[in-house]
Amino acid sequence: MMTIGSAGANGGFLRVEGQNIVKPDGEKLYIQGTNLGNWLNPEGYMFGMKITNSPRFIDEMLCELVGPTNAAHFWKEFKEKYITQDDIRFIAERGANTVRLPFHYKLFTKEDYMGLDDNSEEGFRLIDRAIGWCKEAGLYVILDMHDCPGGQTGDNIDDSYGYPWLITEREEQERFIDIWRTIARHYKDETAVLGYGLMNEALATYFNDEYDELTGKLGALYTETVKAVRQEDKNHIIILGGANWNTRFEMLDMSADEQLMIECHRYGGEPVREAIQNFIESQQKTNRPMYMGEIGHGTTEWQTKFVQVMKDCNIGYTFWPYKKLDNSCMVAIKRPEGWERIVEFAEGTRNSYATIREARKKLPQQEAMKILRTFLDNILFDKCMVQEDYVTSMGMK
Repeated sequence: MMTIGSAGANGGFLRVEGQNIVKPDGEKLYIQGTNLGNWLNPEGYMFGMKITNSPRFIDEMLCELVGPTNAAHFWKEFKEKYITQDDIRFIAERGANTVRLPFHYKLFTKEDYMGLDDNSEEGFRLIDRAIGWCKEAGLYVILDMHDCPGGQTGDNIDDSYGYPWLITEREEQERFIDIWRTIARHYKDETAVLGYGLMNEALATYFNDEYDELTGKLGALYTETVKAVRQEDKNHIIILGGANWNTRFEMLDMSADEQLMIECHRYGGEPVREAIQNFIESQQKTNRPMYMGEIGHGTTEWQTKFVQVMKDCNIGYTFWPYKKLDNSCMVAIKRPEGWERIVEFAEGTRNSYATIREARKKLPQQEAMKILRTFLDNILFDKCMVQEDYVTSMGMK
């Protein structure tokens, strides 16, 4: 079922044909791979933190702990080391054919983000390099805007401000559309790009008391964005995720474009087939490909069962995440000695300047910098620990 080869080797683009994704030569592509999460969209739990859980919160914590200059240097080195060509080669060697690449919209603006400001080319520099590695390794790339202007979930995963302002505020929508128009213009000829995931996990369940109104606006925004992308790029598949963490899809207008597919997400659920029954029904109803953009953080037994069900139902998948601290991923980062002190500072009380000063007494700058430098060494592929059972449970080798 799975096909692996040189991504875009014949110069053509992948296409949607019914419920399948098809290569230019007519061969079916069954998506199987992983997510490069935490690289360009840091999440606190992947650093062992719970309260300090969004890119903005993590950066603020680092600035308070070691100063803004050192925080910026940390992020610049982090971006260079977290995903390298060695990581991409490993993913391909283990049997993947696709990676989903989550990114923050700020990488395409002049806003300060991860140690760099006033440079809207940073996103293209990093993603172009990763696409080049993937193309050489025979992997397709799904570009996923994980953190949208204004926020689309109202939670930490999109660096939001507690509400999905993108869905209601016109200026945020215009910025969202403009960024996608710029991305589409840049990648319109790149055959290693499988498609564009416009928005990750829109409209968390916290806002279901406004569900009808918000989902109506979400559907309209999707339709407008698809039209804008098509003005720049006639070639690539466009991927639409549903509401409620990508689990409900009735607001999607799949007639808006012939090259649309649906993205679902699922963490947990037994029995497995029943857990995704509505995904299967949406796939059949729309006669479009259904793709599991995120799944994972389960036991190896559960993941093995889920993979088989997805294959039986023709639902391709990319596991979340590829790399993180400790475990529950393809390769695990080893905690540096003293890392618990970083976590203690991050999770402690820092709600006033006085409490920040008091917290820093427990972890002086130089000691913190030593721990952070070790962490930056440990994130390199050759320092990480391959989780063999986890990889096997993903249907890899």
